[in-house]
Amino acid sequence: MKNNHLFKSTVKYVPLGEKRESAPEVPEGLLRRCNACKSAVFVDEVKKGFYICPRCNNYFRVPAYSRLRRIADEGSFEEWDTDIAFSNPLHYRGYGEKIRELKEKTGLDEAVVTGKIRIDGEETVVGVMDGRFLMASMGEIVGEKIARAFERATREKLPVILFACSGGARMQEGIVSLMQMAKTSAAVKRHDEAGLLYISVLTDPTTGGVTASFAMLGDIILAEPGALIGFAGPRVIEQTIRQKLPKGFQRSEFLLEHGFVDAIVPREQLRDRLAELIRLHRYKKEAGKNQKSAGQNPVGEGMINEGRTAPKTGASAPMSAWEHVERARDKMRPVGHDYIESLFPGFVEFHGDRHFRDDPAVIGGVALFEGTPVTVIAQEKGRGTKGNIACNFGMVSPDGYRKAMRLVRQAEKFDRPVIFFVDTPGAFCGMEAEERGQGEAIARSLCDLFGVGVPLLSIVIGEGGSGGALAFAVADEVWMLEHSVYSVLSPEGFASILWKDGSRAREAAALMKLTARDLYGMEIVERVIPEPDGLGEVFSRETMDGVAGELKAGIAGFLERYRERDSESLLEHRYQRFRKF
Repeated sequence: MKNNHLFKSTVKYVPLGEKRESAPEVPEGLLRRCNACKSAVFVDEVKKGFYICPRCNNYFRVPAYSRLRRIADEGSFEEWDTDIAFSNPLHYRGYGEKIRELKEKTGLDEAVVTGKIRIDGEETVVGVMDGRFLMASMGEIVGEKIARAFERATREKLPVILFACSGGARMQEGIVSLMQMAKTSAAVKRHDEAGLLYISVLTDPTTGGVTASFAMLGDIILAEPGALIGFAGPRVIEQTIRQKLPKGFQRSEFLLEHGFVDAIVPREQLRDRLAELIRLHRYKKEAGKNQKSAGQNPVGEGMINEGRTAPKTGASAPMSAWEHVERARDKMRPVGHDYIESLFPGFVEFHGDRHFRDDPAVIGGVALFEGTPVTVIAQEKGRGTKGNIACNFGMVSPDGYRKAMRLVRQAEKFDRPVIFFVDTPGAFCGMEAEERGQGEAIARSLCDLFGVGVPLLSIVIGEGGSGGALAFAVADEVWMLEHSVYSVLSPEGFASILWKDGSRAREAAALMKLTARDLYGMEIVERVIPEPDGLGEVFSRETMDGVAGELKAGIAGFLERYRERDSESLLEHRYQRFRKF
């Protein structure tokens, strides 16, 4: 292949639905049998219904141009790189003939279609793999088309959406196929370093070298329901370990639970979700805003108290420290997801740490706050017994801290402020937490947050327990709700360690200076948000509205104060904020 691929590309405008779709998208005939429920279904009904079985909701594989027609604005598809010359690096017998047959049968030039489209007016580069073409295996041309798409997207400063569907490497091309994994990954890396969005959409199946390269490198990884996703195929694994795999192994839902995809999106919702994600990532600071502005406040101690707001009180009578603890722990008190729903309409949740698991004790994602994209990360205790158990009572695992930091790094890439909500009795202490490195995960969070060059705000909404809370509270400002608490450990633990008597927790609470007013006086926090009487006693939307209004105004002011600061100023301010303690 010639080496002029970086800047040479053939462009075609393809009306989706014309002769290139003439090849059969599903087997010929009026009827076909669903491979899941075995029911006979009408082919036209399947095509019109997003290629989903109308009987059992099974997902059929979608031809590339049909996929594009479902997501692209009409008349917007500009196809790229349809004339890359075929090569047979191993001189594999019959390979050329097979490619010619597939081209004629499918109407495709290769196993991936690339180009540019608009989705609800949002321009993006797109790639769609088609399993009808040698199971969308990745040969030289597939790798070349994907690499060129990312390179051109980088030059034109456009996002990329890539629909993966592949059996992996193309055996007929041997080591040349293997090299496509590195080549495509390199192109993704340059696109990433340019600060551009890449959304990977995993469809059935996504396996082998495609999974182990560009498919799993998205800023956001979406999957269709029930898709097979993995490195080794199920048969290979079963033959290797000589065991039957459990039901659902390597399916989308399995990967969501284990922290490797952000969300599972039904096919009929995908177009709207993609357009929404592109809009949320379109905002960037204007040129020059990352440079220090003339006349800006100098870095140092003068900035530290800039956001301090004197505490008010909503309570009718003074409360003891222990009463504050009881309020902070009250089962009816609003929890993380309540604040997200109240303050961030349109919130889009992302899942997983990309290592082991999705921790439900941490909710994270992106939203618009009064027109500004922000990343929101909340510790979540859950509501009711089932919710508490599902969220481990807000005790975050190593996976939760790594998930949070993944989202923080993503926020920094896209220049989004981060808003944390703290509510945990402490980090999870258990054997599995230690096995997965709880101490390292918290330490890494503390360290890395001092290098994040976007504004960080942390709000303690309930319990702020020990290092488990601090890992979400290395920020430019830390606020507390009036009846929240923040301490080195629980009063029971304090009393047990110092006095060998956990029953003296009430006495310990009075000594520990853990209330919002105490911590404001010590300049540990910048602001105390008043709570109405009854907020911690009877939860309702009405009793929360005043707090939400106060937070909304406060967050708007915080963003105004910090949004235009350059990274160097933010980092020095954050360092000095903690250095003084």
